[in-house]
Amino acid sequence: MSERKVRVRFAPSPTGALHIGGVRTALYNYLFARQHDGELIFRIEDTDSNRFVPGAEEYILDSFRWLGIKFDEGVTFGGEHGPYRQSERRKIYKRYVEQLLEEGKAYYAFDTPEELEAKRAAHENFQYDASTRLQMRNSLTMSAEEVDRLIADGQQFVVRFRIDGGREVEVNDMIRGKVVVKSDILDDKVLYKSADELPTYHLANIVDDHLMEITHVIRGEEWLPSAPLHVLLYEAFGWKGTMPEFAHLPLLLKPEGKGKLSKRDGDRLGFPVFPLEWNDPKTGEVSRGFRECGYFPEAVINFLALLGWNPGTEQELFTKEELVQVFDISKCSKAGARFDYQKAIWFNHEYILRRSNEEMAQLFAPIVANNGVDESLERVTKVVAMMKDRVNFVNELWDLCSFFFIPPTSYDEKTVKKRWKEDSAKVMSELADVLSNLSDFSIEGQEPVVLKWVEEKGYKLGDVMNAFRLALVGEGKGPGMFDISAFLGKEETLRRLRRAIDELH
Repeated sequence: MSERKVRVRFAPSPTGALHIGGVRTALYNYLFARQHDGELIFRIEDTDSNRFVPGAEEYILDSFRWLGIKFDEGVTFGGEHGPYRQSERRKIYKRYVEQLLEEGKAYYAFDTPEELEAKRAAHENFQYDASTRLQMRNSLTMSAEEVDRLIADGQQFVVRFRIDGGREVEVNDMIRGKVVVKSDILDDKVLYKSADELPTYHLANIVDDHLMEITHVIRGEEWLPSAPLHVLLYEAFGWKGTMPEFAHLPLLLKPEGKGKLSKRDGDRLGFPVFPLEWNDPKTGEVSRGFRECGYFPEAVINFLALLGWNPGTEQELFTKEELVQVFDISKCSKAGARFDYQKAIWFNHEYILRRSNEEMAQLFAPIVANNGVDESLERVTKVVAMMKDRVNFVNELWDLCSFFFIPPTSYDEKTVKKRWKEDSAKVMSELADVLSNLSDFSIEGQEPVVLKWVEEKGYKLGDVMNAFRLALVGEGKGPGMFDISAFLGKEETLRRLRRAIDELH
């Protein structure tokens, strides 16, 4: 571990909704920073102006607010290393581009897109590198006067990083160990484009990470191929002593089949891949998020933490604070992590069970009210206490519990056929008489009296209770019958019983 104060960053591009894989990357950065009493920086990579999507930056910030992932520094948070949007750092990058050019570590390239395409067509697997650059139109093959003239004439150019062959580049990765890449297979990456006077990802990231004193770069596996280039850039600038440690996280894979998780998988299988609902301003398409699907943020955090990382124990349920304590970046898997959306549902169910009945009632009460029922929070809490263990999401409660608040207006045909016997009307009339004579209509007041009556009459308890349930609920669902009748009270229970007798006789 570095002796410097731990500083990590999450640096999304404002090009659309935040994918759940990006959320996991941010979460791992957050856990790592908190574990080491470090700092988490929020940076915006908006150097590709063509892909900018209005509203995307605020969407990303809203997502982290909902999830409870807090940043210490960066866009909207302030800090001493700003500005934190790359589009506002043009002059900074220009200075470092010029340094590389002056030291002969980079060069101007004037090849047009058409010329590059012709090369690729003529040479399979063409790469702009040490073996091909002297065949191209760049400052290595032109005189200084010609280069100056082209720039003065407004000729568009790019600046490429000069990578010479014949050496091995080592990347020390906290997850994958030492990765060695031969420089011969690396191409001379574009670092800067005159067309928009902005650097590419490669240069901007290195400069920002250095100036913002980033000590650890924790990012997705897809960036692993660029790591050797970043190592070489740190060396080129003379910053090798402050090079961050790398950790490349495993990909999130499709729930089934091969390949990485995509929005199409979520659309096909019916699960979200974005934290919040996203309204695409370009297409008008609306994609539901984990929040709108009814997930608790702490359930999403817990689920994502275990996608590609394992604590080495059987424990699965962790608070965010517990995750900070036990998280170990070196225990992340090298292999991709399959996105098990059924497990996400399981986590949400577990967090429903963890919430108090009072908390759940606060969430369920608006749904009850929206269905036209004026009910006290105390009674909503009683229903939640009976039923919350049967749902995975708060919004599932109404379909399961509506009978507590609204009497049945019809009776499920299959249940009637199976549970309403020839003598059910007669038996229910007798039960109504038994119940009407009770002064104590609590569970304790009803149950022994009714059970004694059933025994004395020689009735089958299952037949009586099934018919009783059908009368009060309208179908064969719900908790214990005396829980239901005690909640409804004597007057409502008798009203429902007598209506069922009239309807089903």
